[in-house]
Amino acid sequence: MATQKKNILNRLYVFFGFLTLFFIAIILKLTNIQYVEGEKYRNLSEKRTIKNDTIHANRGNIYADDGSLLATSMSRYEIRMDASKPEDNAVFEENIQGLSVALSKMLGKTPDYFVRLIRKARNRKPIPNKYLLIARNIGYLDYQKMKTFPIFNLGMYKGGFIANQSTKREHPLGKIAERTIGYDDYRGAPGIEGAYKKYLRGKLGWRLKQRISQGQWKPINDSNELEPQDGRDIVTTINVNIQDIAHHSLLRKLEYYQAEHGCVVVMETKTGEIKAISNLGRGSNGKYYEKRNYAIWESHEPGSAFKVMSMVAALELQAIDTSTVVDTGNGRYRMYGRYINDSHRGGYGKISAARALEVSSNIGFARLIDEKFNKNPNRFINQLKKMHLNKPLGLPLKGEGIPEIPAPGDKKWSKNALPSIAYGYNLRLTPLQTLTFYNAIANDGKMVKPRLVKAIKSWDQKVMAFEQEVIDSKICSQQTVDKVKVMLKNVVVRGTAEKLYSKEFSMAGKTGTARTEYWMDDWEENKRYISSFTGYFPADNPKYSCIVVIHKPNLEKGYYGADVSGPVFKDIAQKIYTDAPLLKEIENIEPQFTTVDKDFDKYNNFSDRKLKTIPNVKGMVGMDAISLLENLGLKVKTTGNGKVKNQSIKKGERLKKGTVIKLELT
Repeated sequence: MATQKKNILNRLYVFFGFLTLFFIAIILKLTNIQYVEGEKYRNLSEKRTIKNDTIHANRGNIYADDGSLLATSMSRYEIRMDASKPEDNAVFEENIQGLSVALSKMLGKTPDYFVRLIRKARNRKPIPNKYLLIARNIGYLDYQKMKTFPIFNLGMYKGGFIANQSTKREHPLGKIAERTIGYDDYRGAPGIEGAYKKYLRGKLGWRLKQRISQGQWKPINDSNELEPQDGRDIVTTINVNIQDIAHHSLLRKLEYYQAEHGCVVVMETKTGEIKAISNLGRGSNGKYYEKRNYAIWESHEPGSAFKVMSMVAALELQAIDTSTVVDTGNGRYRMYGRYINDSHRGGYGKISAARALEVSSNIGFARLIDEKFNKNPNRFINQLKKMHLNKPLGLPLKGEGIPEIPAPGDKKWSKNALPSIAYGYNLRLTPLQTLTFYNAIANDGKMVKPRLVKAIKSWDQKVMAFEQEVIDSKICSQQTVDKVKVMLKNVVVRGTAEKLYSKEFSMAGKTGTARTEYWMDDWEENKRYISSFTGYFPADNPKYSCIVVIHKPNLEKGYYGADVSGPVFKDIAQKIYTDAPLLKEIENIEPQFTTVDKDFDKYNNFSDRKLKTIPNVKGMVGMDAISLLENLGLKVKTTGNGKVKNQSIKKGERLKKGTVIKLELT
């Protein structure tokens, strides 16, 4: 019995011993957690309940050359309310109606709607969603105004006003030049936005937030722990007016010819500043938008546009002169086993090298270059390379196409390579690379690098300025430049672009019509062309150079460069002339024109009389007619440009002030 009792006691001692050790272990562990590893676990706890919420800085603005906004960051706010605030119910009841009325005026819904919404959220026990959504996508000015509303003006803790800020990138011009302005987000970083993102992004700020019920995060303090620093601004060379002209001129022709895509670049001759760049491609819905930056990215066979480069190289090497005669035959010539054709049926026969450029004879250039350089093709190719035609422009924007000019020994070289290159095949250039060469001709041989950005600014202070960058001070002799300028002018006066000629303003350039995808099996059944026009204006003292390239127009409507791309060039040149006339081209500042004098006398006769009936303004210059009718108290609306063709109110009808009269100008 005693032995059994002793065994029981021993077991109890052992049990209590283990129990004591267990409690000691717990105490030690708690002590370790509290004092030894306490900081670690506190940090883990804070990470789960407290976080640093990043506040993105406003990106810098992107401006046009006149200060117009091309891209800007707009602050947007999501407004929520902690409906349990204020804790003093009397304050809540006193101000709920005033808050609801203010919200109604701003957001459009009735005051009763907001009263019911806020009361319902406040009376819900327990509150499953503590933050009541008031509004999304609120602008900065509305956000500032909302902070002054009753209850909200008490702040976050006493009034329950919660604002979550975000930024949104806006393009005031909409889709115009969208690809060149670019973006910097999940889609990538093309254009100016991507190239200058380190300047535009600024520095991030942060704000402490605490996790509350239902997985929501609430700011701990009224202010940010670290304020974000806005990014710097970019001033571009883009001219808003010229950009608008180029965009819509290109769009109209793309729509008419149902083309696949196209691009336009307008560049200032002396500086290389790009004043307009438009890139439009057709989507699946048939609408055109900026899909790719074709002007910079897309390298392709330039076709006849390259004949100018061939001419410059041959003249510079003194292999030919403008008077050198070449036999183009009847428009079809067999060379190294394949036929070369001219667009003109029956051919041009024997013509000079200058005339070969004016009429864009493929046979003429193939024969001229092959006969002069077939024994030493490297001499011709090296001259092209000397003029930088084989090198990228080195633009800051990513995605520039790589030029390709094969030489003897390359995979693409064959007996046909040299004559093919002569008239623009078997090589590749981007539209902007082609334009840079033409611009050098317009600039008396000085090749300048195309430039899209003028300066980087912080507020009103320039941080960095980008000056003109010269690629080559003289790509060829002045004698060669002068000869080529005359030929390019004659292309418009009497060559392939003669239908573009206008006495009102002068321009010079070269048409281009190139086959594309001609190596594909279906080409004979489904022919595809690239139409282009490259040149400058005015012809004698060039201020702007321009290239227009349109891919795969509808063949039933036309595909030659003079028909498809040339009119876009002319439209742009004409409208720039209209907006910015070149005064130094006017020889007589007091011209005597009979028609002008008659219009002037007609206007004075009307204005001197006190008319009581509607006058006849047909045949008057639009601006004179508008001035006359408005002085009579009429409201004038016009369509078109030029002289008055029709007027909506007939001559002799009773004149009533304030009446709207419509004029059709032509």
